[in-house]
Amino acid sequence: MATPSAVAAPYAPAPPPAAVGGERLGLPGAQVAPLAGAPALPGGLTGQSWIVADAASGDVLAASNPHLRLAPASTLKILFADTVLPKFDRNTVHKVRDEEITGIGAGSSLVGIKENLEYRVEDLWRGVFLSSGNDAVHVLAHMNGGIRQTVTEMQARADALQARDTRVISPDGYDMDGQVSSAYDLTLFARSGLRNPDFRTYCATREAQFPGAVDKNTGQRGSFGIANTDRLLGKYPGLIGVKNGFTTNAGSTFVGAAQRNGRTLLVTVMHPDTYQKVYDETAALLDWGFAAAGKVTPVGRLVDEAPADGVEPTPTGQAGGTTGQPAPPPRTSTAAQPAAGADGESGIGLAGRLGIALAFVVVGGGALVLLWRRVHAD
Repeated sequence: MATPSAVAAPYAPAPPPAAVGGERLGLPGAQVAPLAGAPALPGGLTGQSWIVADAASGDVLAASNPHLRLAPASTLKILFADTVLPKFDRNTVHKVRDEEITGIGAGSSLVGIKENLEYRVEDLWRGVFLSSGNDAVHVLAHMNGGIRQTVTEMQARADALQARDTRVISPDGYDMDGQVSSAYDLTLFARSGLRNPDFRTYCATREAQFPGAVDKNTGQRGSFGIANTDRLLGKYPGLIGVKNGFTTNAGSTFVGAAQRNGRTLLVTVMHPDTYQKVYDETAALLDWGFAAAGKVTPVGRLVDEAPADGVEPTPTGQAGGTTGQPAPPPRTSTAAQPAAGADGESGIGLAGRLGIALAFVVVGGGALVLLWRRVHAD
């Protein structure tokens, strides 16, 4: 006698993973929940992705496609700084080796570092923040153990911050297949970085003198002026920073933080129609955010850093949670200890290969585009 066959259960596809920070942050298009008297969102926004959030509470006041994975350009340097900056005392002096400034992508923005010359760590960080210098990033990465080691640490830092949209391939944000982030993740990086007083100092610096070459006749070392390429710094009231970026693939990206009446807002705009619009739309969203604070229901939140044991943290603003309050005004020094010397290795490493395997199609145009790629328009 034949036994009856088992009845197969109907196929039920697994539900999509919940968006980090709240369900509405995973929905397409602009998300806002106005209360009585709330101002309307700015009109004519062209950014493919943007977010407005309160740095202290973590409340997301409004957003549009904040988890859309896009090329980050030099705004990825925020994660680089958040990862590497605490490791070195700002007064540490490092003599640059030739291999530390080779292999930098064609068209990269440079601050002008020369081999066989000594630089203080604080000068290198000014080169990163003001000039978006990929040469400064590479020197610091080699001091940190090499490009591969730094990329691995940046990915680990992104994972710890629960920045799940981010795949790190290069430490400087140079266009690489598979390297992506999102407006949400970049905002997490900025929020974390701003808790470091030195980070706040560097990203808010408008002008500085950078060490130059040694005069062959006098033996004296000269210097030259560098200026922050952030076009809102010094123009938008209360702007703290944080970082701008541009590449052929990424278009324009910008992460900005501003303070007004005791409130700090973070705005990230990615891939608007034109280069200038990234600044115009950031300023418009900051204006809206300050006017809308207290007049909208948050549509999500910036999550806190995951604890080492992997237990989901208490949501920001609830009992037992962290406040996310940005750091006080900048100090003049840090107490970090220098890390071990660099081994000079380069390459993308395991994290990079995994990023490539997970990549989606990146806007490009073949090998010719590589020659036009440029990390940072200014």
